[in-house]
Formats: sequence, C-alpha cells, structure tokens
Amino acid sequence: MSIRRTTKTRRAMTAVAITTGLVLTVAGCGGGGDDDKAKAEKSSSSSGGKDDAGDDKAKETQQPSSDTVLAEVKGEEGLILKVTSAKRDEGGFLTVEGTVTNGGSKAWVAGSWRGDEKELTKNGGSIAGASLVDTEGKKKYLILRDTEGRCLCTRFTGGVLTGKTVDWFAQFPAPPAETTKVDFHVGAMPPASIELSEGE
Repeated sequence: MSIRRTTKTRRAMTAVAITTGLVLTVAGCGGGGDDDKAKAEKSSSSSGGKDDAGDDKAKETQQPSSDTVLAEVKGEEGLILKVTSAKRDEGGFLTVEGTVTNGGSKAWVAGSWRGDEKELTKNGGSIAGASLVDTEGKKKYLILRDTEGRCLCTRFTGGVLTGKTVDWFAQFPAPPAETTKVDFHVGAMPPASIELSEGE
C-alpha cells in the first residue's frame, strides 16, 4: 500500500510539475511576443516619425524655385507681370524668366509687348520688345535675336485668356559682372527692378 501511494504521489507531482512548466513556458512565450510586438510598434512609430520628418524636409527642399519672385508689377489691361529668375549663363548671356497673368476681362494678345522696331514685326505676340536698363552704367540691353530677326524669347501664341497665367523667358546680352541690378521694361508696364544672379 505504501509503495502504490508513493508511486501515485510521484506520478501526480510529475504531472503537476510538467503542467506548471508548460503553463510557464506558454506564459513566457506570450509575454515575450507582446514585448517584442510593443517594441516593434514603438520602433516602427519612431522610425515612421523620422521618415515623415525626412519627407517633409525633402518636400521643403524640392519646392519649385519659381516661388521666388524678384519683382512684380501691375499695369495695362489688368496684367500682372512677375520676374522669378535673372541668371547669367555661360557665353555671356542673361536669361530672365517669369509669369504673366491676365486679370482683364478679355483675352490678351501681347501686341504692345512686341516692340516698335520694324525688325520685330515677325515676332507676333511676344515679349520681343522687352529691355533691361542699367541705370548706374547708363546702358540699355535689348533681347537677343537670330539672323532672321526672331527673338530669343517667348511668343504668346493664341494670346493669354482671362484669368490665366503663362510662363515667359527672354535672353539678353549679360551686363558686366559688377552690374548686379537692372530694370526690366516691357510695353506700358511699370519698370521692374531685379537683382541678377550667377547661373548654376
């Protein structure tokens, strides 16, 4: 009787020990998984924050440079002229860029911006009549033209409709290096004072 009881007792204790061991093992695995999951979520959220910040910085640095406005003037027929860039290029050229917005009540065809010179009549509705004036150096620079009198500038083919904004560019001979500021003139628009920069 004592041997049987001892055997049964041992079997019962062994079963309890195994059961307890299994319970602890399962609990340990489960707890570790939760901790790992929590760490993973924390790591993910913190790295996500860094990525978002990086994306924000990237978006900030990728902003179009055209957001920079060197000058803005309002004038004839509800037009708004903006100059966004005036950079010296290799070869002694100066490229001026910007936008024109038609704030008037009808389409604008840029006839008065073409200029009065006979040679410029072939340029149609364009910005060919624009010029740069260096008031300190007392010099005037006209838009460059090819051998047939066509300007190195934008032609507003079909005009600019009411409420629309279009880009334009014009190339001039570059003023001397010591000249850092000029006035941009076109049509009956007020002069726009712009600062020159070096090309990249």
